[in-house]
Amino acid sequence: MKYIITIALALAVAASSAYAGCNKKVSSIGKLEKFDAATKTLVIAITNSSNAKEVKNKKAKITMTPDSTIVHDGKVNSVSPGDIVGKNVSIVSEHGKIDYVITLADKA
Repeated sequence: MKYIITIALALAVAASSAYAGCNKKVSSIGKLEKFDAATKTLVIAITNSSNAKEVKNKKAKITMTPDSTIVHDGKVNSVSPGDIVGKNVSIVSEHGKIDYVITLADKA
């Protein structure tokens, strides 16, 4: 009986991990080239990224969600994505969906 309970608990623990998210956040830095309002996607020219594919392709197309946050000049959600086209940005995303867009200061 102990073996059956042990096996059942082991299977339950193994099955529960299948429902967990991978939690892989990607950090990308570059210049925001384009914002498509219809599809809510940003195109960024990558200068540095934690994702090797983005570095190789030199561009990334990432989608805004209702939960996406834009930080510009220390203010949260004070501008629309279209207002920061051409600015240097840092983007934190997961599975191509944006969590944060943070505008960076221009180089002096």
